[in-house]
Amino acid sequence: MVVVPDVLFHLDTPAFRAWRTVFVAITVQGLPFLVFGTLISAAISAFVPASVFDRLLPRKPALAVPVAGAAGAVLPGCECASVPVAGSLMGRGVAPAAALAFLLSAPAINPIVLVATAVAFPGSPEMVLARLIASLAVAVTMGWLWAALGRPEWLRLPAPRRTAPAGRWQVFRDGLQHDFLHAGGFLVVGAMAAATFNILVPQSVLETVSSSPWLSVLALAVLAVVLAVCSEADAFVAASLTGFSPTARLAFMVVGPMVDVKLIALQAGTFGRPFALRFSSATFVVAVLSSVLVGWWLL
Repeated sequence: MVVVPDVLFHLDTPAFRAWRTVFVAITVQGLPFLVFGTLISAAISAFVPASVFDRLLPRKPALAVPVAGAAGAVLPGCECASVPVAGSLMGRGVAPAAALAFLLSAPAINPIVLVATAVAFPGSPEMVLARLIASLAVAVTMGWLWAALGRPEWLRLPAPRRTAPAGRWQVFRDGLQHDFLHAGGFLVVGAMAAATFNILVPQSVLETVSSSPWLSVLALAVLAVVLAVCSEADAFVAASLTGFSPTARLAFMVVGPMVDVKLIALQAGTFGRPFALRFSSATFVVAVLSSVLVGWWLL
């Protein structure tokens, strides 16, 4: 009876309260979009015939990748939603390269994100355009890279689900339960990691590197990974970082929806750890380079 109050006393510190606040904020922020994504994933598995994807997407991966990347501009959602949807697409026979292009583009260039960016940067349409071009370029480039260099043993493909006409609603319910519980667990793990990094990285470090153009881009790119801010809200965070250059803030918005700690955890749980480590590392490099090039061109 004496140990429990003592433990609670030590946990009730400013650092732990800050960690708890960040953890709860990330989890609550990502949960609605995770539900949205699992609903779409289950609906695709249960109600959409595989022949639909054969008709919509070109047969050649080189052509299917940009089509799938552009499709990300239609479906609102964040990275928590895109992972189960991409997994469902692969399970229905869509080429992994095309599904991965959609996975990256959907949380980065959907209408909600672009409108939020315009609101966060009033009077700066070039920032919205830069985010759209840089993010789409990353998604298509990574899709093409996977088509050219990806190996089947690196990617654990989700097993296709049976969708008998008499049991489609049962398939929908089973798929929703499986995807939500599976992806939700990794969302929690990612949120814990993001909260930990958020507390450990001192603000003084960010202020030190903001004076260097190259270091500022890398600093905000890494910050986007560890903060794991949802793509619908990251533009407001980027706009608040007034001490950094526009290109650095663009890198924050391009990297975040494609590579963050909770997304890496979700990818590892859905597609396997070998895939998550390789794909996330390559995406980070391509996203930084794309942000620098587009920022130099437009900003």
